[in-house]
Amino acid sequence: MKFNIQSKKLLSHLTAVSKVIINKNAYAILDNFLFELEGDRIVVTGSDMETRLTTTVEVTEAEGSGKFAVDVKRMLSLLKELPDTAMTVDVNEENLEVIISYVNGQYNIVALNGDEYPLKAQGSSETVQFALTPKDIIDGIQHTVFAVGTDDMHPQFMGVYWDIKPDGITFVASDSHKLVRYRKLNVVPNIERSFILPSKPATILNSILDKNEKTPVTITVDETSATFETGDYSLTCRFINGRYPNYNSVIPENNPYNVQADRMTLLTALRRVSVFASVGGLVKLQLEPNAILITAQDLDHSTSAEEQIQCEYDGEPMTMGFKNCDVIEVLNNIDNESVTLKLLDPARAGIFLPTEQKQDEDLLILQMPMMI
Repeated sequence: MKFNIQSKKLLSHLTAVSKVIINKNAYAILDNFLFELEGDRIVVTGSDMETRLTTTVEVTEAEGSGKFAVDVKRMLSLLKELPDTAMTVDVNEENLEVIISYVNGQYNIVALNGDEYPLKAQGSSETVQFALTPKDIIDGIQHTVFAVGTDDMHPQFMGVYWDIKPDGITFVASDSHKLVRYRKLNVVPNIERSFILPSKPATILNSILDKNEKTPVTITVDETSATFETGDYSLTCRFINGRYPNYNSVIPENNPYNVQADRMTLLTALRRVSVFASVGGLVKLQLEPNAILITAQDLDHSTSAEEQIQCEYDGEPMTMGFKNCDVIEVLNNIDNESVTLKLLDPARAGIFLPTEQKQDEDLLILQMPMMI
């Protein structure tokens, strides 16, 4: 087997595929990229047995066909140091010696037999298929993945829940302390299905998609997994088993007190005050008519801070406590100049919303308070 390819072009595709591969694999072969030469293209695969990412790269002057596996770290390290240049990959099919050469040098690697690489798991025979634009998928993931849980005792919270209806799709994530519900109102999947996409493939999917690409992503779903297909990539991943809780039932329907503030003013004030918070990170929001007093203290180190900002609020005086990193994270993920906080009382969850929702979107973030 033999083919020519641009080094940086190959590097960009291998870097994307490498995000699937973990450090400690159950099978040594998974520490390698699988290369398959098919005509004038090379297909590169990476897998951790749960998630499988494949990319296709065009090559020139290809000779022969077949498959071989090359060590991930060694291949990436070499390509990162090479200039952007044409290079030749020549594989001896008898002893699997791989010779990588360019105008100034030559590098020899011994590959593994590609036939030993695990095959793609076969899904169930019953599948459904729909399409979303890359922007729709990226928006759904970016608005929710930050709220995914990390507790192995609650695996259903360790992914983004896709609640697909014929006339729309809702993305949900929660770590049991906060919950994000993001609705896309302009998509029509024409199917009804739900699944929990683990955070790892969700993050990988977000990184390989181009928000400006207009060609839809084809999504094929069976009972246990989904495959996302773009022009250059194909990502297959298993779902998280378990039933996702009824997220709508935990969202308060009537929080009568509304606070409206400039998002960046509130966010930067919280960041400054949080510097003086204790290890637990408690910050207090003391609500007064048209003002928020933000305070924090650390008794162990005798530090404290307070800062007042203007807002729109005409309710009863109220003081709420939030974990500083949580509320900062919430504000970081609201893309609007102004934020609205809907409250009932200091012991109940607060609802954060963009004051003006974007067209065809509905974003809601629920955040539990801390005891003061």
